[in-house]
Amino acid sequence: MEENFDQNIEQNTESVNEQVTEAKDFGHLEEHKIIDLYQGVRGLAVKILNRVERTDAYLEKLLDNELKTSELNGPDKALLYEIVHGVTRWQGRLDWILNGFYKGQFSKAIPNLKNGLRVALYQILFLDRIPDHAAVNEAVEFVKKLQGQKPADLTNAILRNIIRSKNAIRYPDPNEDIIGYLSAYYSHPAWMVKRYLDRFGRAETEKLLNANNEKPYLTLRVNAIKTTIQDFKSLLEQVNLKYRPGKFLEEFVQLQNLTNITAWDYYTKGYFNIQDESAGLAVRLLDVEPGMNVLDMCAAPGGKTAYLGSLMKNTGKIIAIDRYDGRLKLVRKNNERLGLTIVDTIESDALEFESEPFDRVLADVPCSGTGTLSKKPDIKWKKDIFDLRRMSDMQFKLLSKAATLVKKDGVVVYSTCSIEPEENFEIVKKFLESHPNFKFESAKSKVSDNLVDENGCIQTYPHKHLMDGAFAAKLVRIE
Repeated sequence: MEENFDQNIEQNTESVNEQVTEAKDFGHLEEHKIIDLYQGVRGLAVKILNRVERTDAYLEKLLDNELKTSELNGPDKALLYEIVHGVTRWQGRLDWILNGFYKGQFSKAIPNLKNGLRVALYQILFLDRIPDHAAVNEAVEFVKKLQGQKPADLTNAILRNIIRSKNAIRYPDPNEDIIGYLSAYYSHPAWMVKRYLDRFGRAETEKLLNANNEKPYLTLRVNAIKTTIQDFKSLLEQVNLKYRPGKFLEEFVQLQNLTNITAWDYYTKGYFNIQDESAGLAVRLLDVEPGMNVLDMCAAPGGKTAYLGSLMKNTGKIIAIDRYDGRLKLVRKNNERLGLTIVDTIESDALEFESEPFDRVLADVPCSGTGTLSKKPDIKWKKDIFDLRRMSDMQFKLLSKAATLVKKDGVVVYSTCSIEPEENFEIVKKFLESHPNFKFESAKSKVSDNLVDENGCIQTYPHKHLMDGAFAAKLVRIE
């Protein structure tokens, strides 16, 4: 499910690092006439952050819509992307600091003030090229415009006090409150930190939290229907795009800097797809061959569907289903760009879908997405322990449904972009206990041993494998 981010990570922005550097005079960002109360980069950032916090809307969707409809230029779009993602990524640390300087409970502050302060503090702590005084002045003017003089004075006082004290900011003492320290310093919810401490210990947990806060890699999958791996690498070199080969799958290359890759001619021509290497592992485990009849149960936005078609050499049949035709439009559009002709899309609830059995079924189920926090930092603040329990019920139902749609000797691969046991091996274990007509098959012969956990399943982690966290298990129908 994680390819949704990959498809639009750079759809509307120039290189974040390069373009923020190019915007030397940040004053010009707010010079436009104020037609809207939330005009300009900082105003739009606050508007998006308010909506993420107050609704169930996801950051990437809101940001993508804003980038498409706003009149911001390239550098301003890049800065908006940087600020919104950065504030969300570091919200836990920002709030810890602000709570120490705010008179009262910062979490209960009015949204415009709260997110105005977060945006300013993110710039002060993380964006070196924006002078502290400029970040303060912009925040003060913004709050004054929306909330009046008194909240603006409060904003000014809080930010200037933080600037004077920023080299002496203290976090919880790890010797007395390790969960509180890791939660505040590494900006993760306490429930998540506690789980990881129990599972991994402190050293490993810190590495994982740190990896979750890294800016994401941009990874491309070479489309074998249109080109070869070697020819594609030559094309990258011709335009001076530096890359690293995939660590585990040869069709993947990881770009060494974010770039507006979708503006490149060869994206439009379908030579590659934007897709994390972790997303390819479940597809490989399914072990498809040309001519097979394959079902992708939860297909949108279609990255795994497209990889299946490529491995099948565009021969055979793939049925891609999703509950919403709007999402299937993304699948069809992507397949057309990639030259994939063997996919039929069907709008259907997966649990109600009926068909003759398939050779292979991919059950890439909706999940918490905790393996994708570097790309989707808002997940940290939108999910809780109860979501894991709710999702695991649906995941088991989807896997059980997949079992009814595969032939004898056929294969079901169950996969998520989660690192939580309740969504992963515990689902597989429960399934095997209730489905004696299936056997589990270890992934060891299909992928690198480094990617296979103690149960024989694929399990990747951001800090260990430099890719998203993902899980996949292979199940074979024996009767």
